[in-house]
Amino acid sequence: MSKWQRRTFSTEFKIDAASLVLDQGYSIPEAANSMGVGETALR
Repeated sequence: MSKWQRRTFSTEFKIDAASLVLDQGYSIPEAANSMGVGETALR
């Protein structure tokens, strides 16, 4: 049985994701879908 490895995101990715929500008015689910990650990755 293998262990799960947690994904890590670059600073640039985090800034881009935050910008979608804070500056462009995306909801968290919309931003997550746009960035290609699950909703909980942006919380």
